[in-house]
Amino acid sequence: MGNFFENRRIVVTGGSGFLGRYVQEGLKARGCRQILVPRIEEYNLVDVEDVIRMYQTMQPDVVIHLAAVVGGIGANRQHPGRYFYENLMMGVQLIEQGRLHGIEKFVAIGTICAYPKFTPVPFKEEDLWNGYPEETNAPYGLAKKMLLVQSQAYRQEYGFNSIFLLPVNLYGPGDNFDPAGSHVIPALIKKCVDAVEEGRAFIECWGTGGASREFLYAADAAEGILLATEKYDKPEPVNLGAGFEITIRQLVEKIADLSGFKGQIRWDPSKPDGQPRRRLDTSRAMREFGFRAKTDFTSGLKETIDWYRRNKGNR
Repeated sequence: MGNFFENRRIVVTGGSGFLGRYVQEGLKARGCRQILVPRIEEYNLVDVEDVIRMYQTMQPDVVIHLAAVVGGIGANRQHPGRYFYENLMMGVQLIEQGRLHGIEKFVAIGTICAYPKFTPVPFKEEDLWNGYPEETNAPYGLAKKMLLVQSQAYRQEYGFNSIFLLPVNLYGPGDNFDPAGSHVIPALIKKCVDAVEEGRAFIECWGTGGASREFLYAADAAEGILLATEKYDKPEPVNLGAGFEITIRQLVEKIADLSGFKGQIRWDPSKPDGQPRRRLDTSRAMREFGFRAKTDFTSGLKETIDWYRRNKGNR
């Protein structure tokens, strides 16, 4: 490892969140001595005055923007307006004020939800504009996608160094297991583990199980983000993924097996499946900054299940 982070002041928005904790660990492992996290209790990043105050107080060299208002399909359907507005305003104002305050680099974290609904598999970065996103999470995905537009426009006009990364669905210990806002892996882990402990005969799952997804262990995602922060300075977006695909039906069966749930799995086809397929082409990340996911999926799931079992009483 180089000493890129050692003497730089690094602001990590969302640094106390799920992915943010892994990014902080990665920064510390790289010898970063000045990691600054704007807490939501002190800084509302939707409010431009708070954004300005954050820059003036923290005086970052680099901003890694992880903060997001995010959730699964149900949460996206319930709050499309909030997800669009808050994610857009946070990102747009952080980039603009970063430019005005003369920071060295801005790292914008997008989302796989920005891709068109029927993107050919594997998703290549060049396909990003070839259609409209899947409807249930389009407002969130488009709000994040605008940060790519802004990053490229600011690089062109102002020479502002802003990069844009597109991580696939994340999972791992410390994830959000609240059913109101959780993504598919923590939601399924909670259902299976709770059903085992409560002796329930079945669990219910949304959709048909036919949609596919790709998942990236959060510690691997943090590694990819930090490699890009250190080594990547180009306008083109970059996928961060593990390069595999699994159907939701296969995922449920795998989690049920690993958690010891032997009961019935009932599907509710009246609920949406979301985007039909997801798998990323991850060759650009490997080529540009040497990133490749390392965590075996089964091992990552076991660790996440074990973490939930140990911590469920505290949540």
